[in-house]
Amino acid sequence: MTALAKMSSLEQSYDQARQEFERIVDYLDAKETSGMTHSELERELEKKGRELMRKLLQEHLDNRGPGQCDDPPVEGADGVVRSRVRLQQRELETVFGTVSVERAGYGQQGVKSLHPLDAELNLPDERYSLEMRRRVAEEAAKSSFDETLESIGKNTGGHVPKRQLEELVKRAAVDFDAFYDTRHGSTAEGQSTGSVLVTSVDGKGVAMLTRDLLAQTRKAAEARAYKMGKRLSKGEKKNAKRMATVATVYTVAPFVRIPEDVIAETSCTLARTPRPRPEQKRVWASLEKEPGQVIEHALAEAHHRDPEYEKTWVALVDGNKTQIRELRRVARENNFDLTIVVDIIHVIEYLWAAGRAFHCASGPELENWVQHRLLEILRGKAGLMAGGMRRSATRRGMSPKAREPVDTCAHYLLEYSPYLRYDRYLSQGLPIATGVIEGACRHLVKDRMDVTGARWSLTGAEAVLRLRALRSSHDFDEYWVFHEAREYERTHQVLYAGGIVPPTSASLSTIKPDHLKVIK
Repeated sequence: MTALAKMSSLEQSYDQARQEFERIVDYLDAKETSGMTHSELERELEKKGRELMRKLLQEHLDNRGPGQCDDPPVEGADGVVRSRVRLQQRELETVFGTVSVERAGYGQQGVKSLHPLDAELNLPDERYSLEMRRRVAEEAAKSSFDETLESIGKNTGGHVPKRQLEELVKRAAVDFDAFYDTRHGSTAEGQSTGSVLVTSVDGKGVAMLTRDLLAQTRKAAEARAYKMGKRLSKGEKKNAKRMATVATVYTVAPFVRIPEDVIAETSCTLARTPRPRPEQKRVWASLEKEPGQVIEHALAEAHHRDPEYEKTWVALVDGNKTQIRELRRVARENNFDLTIVVDIIHVIEYLWAAGRAFHCASGPELENWVQHRLLEILRGKAGLMAGGMRRSATRRGMSPKAREPVDTCAHYLLEYSPYLRYDRYLSQGLPIATGVIEGACRHLVKDRMDVTGARWSLTGAEAVLRLRALRSSHDFDEYWVFHEAREYERTHQVLYAGGIVPPTSASLSTIKPDHLKVIK
């Protein structure tokens, strides 16, 4: 075929798209368009541009051919040779709108047909394209399903009903664990990072459907009797949540300080000293997995970042006994040193509560009481401060009720004293506050999951948490490439003998005329 003939054939093949383009040009040249504002023009051009893109895509699919194989018949993974071939049509909802795909289906009586063109295009087995699924996943990670539905309707040419949207979100997150299992440590490879490797865990409640609560909580919820029919009374909101375990792993450069530096930082009037920023931070959360499983995963992530244990390993917690127990267990079983640090902010909150037992009114006396004891705790004297405040309460003859915050604070300081050695931590430049994980609990879980009136299913909540984690860790784009590759494997590759999809040609010449009937 001559170059001129090829050009003529190409023009004819995209004739509908060219006509649509000419209509857009005519629209822009029309008299009424000249009176539109720039914003109005942008909106209209975007809509018309989507339809142009849809027609271009449709005509490309038409020109691509039905994807028949050069060497039929086609053998499936079930060992059945599919020698019958006919054209079959399916619809696909894309970001531009609905298109149809006409492809060769290879079948045999009693078995499911195989479509090599579907594999070549990596089409999902549902109606919605993988790019549409990606848009849905990104939006659902940021905002509610209703807002996602609205955004998809406004910003794409496709349409996804709400129920299907929720299912697409679940499917989008299925490769989360496999993705991180295959890329452990890759972010740190070849890069110099801080010598302190931090793991931190915390918990955040998510309101669940009753059926998806943990067994004990579910029983309590089902046995609960309400005092009123249309409004919850005090205490009736209990037994409605399931705890998500939130984890983060990052590296940071040492930040050596003395206790007085920390006291200065707690002042509202003094500027904080600039400190090293967390590097290669990964955050995630899980409702499905037990806290111990999440902690194991977090320490495995840390190990892949530092397989030779060359860095100083730190675990920051808020005093949760289960988390501390699991951290100690994993460290012991894998024989590595792990410094567990209880968050200083929680200690400060206990000190303020105890201080108010001695000084009811806010003022310099209360502030000085807290500051003095905080400084001594930072110097490694938590036990002495616990004993001192108890003796002070006894000398004052405080009643059991009045001294309760004092005893609570003293008990906390004594119980967690092995993890309150702040003098050592500061001299080694280790972090002593859980600000990173507290922030993760807020933006990863609370900001998205704590929507007024929302009750989550376990699978739906887990999927959204995974997608939010990917975005927060800046891994979403890399994940999606991995996800599409896995979709190809399980949707197409596994259907063919030896996992090999036969190559296709772009011509109908090998399909006999009696097989040209299109089956929708």
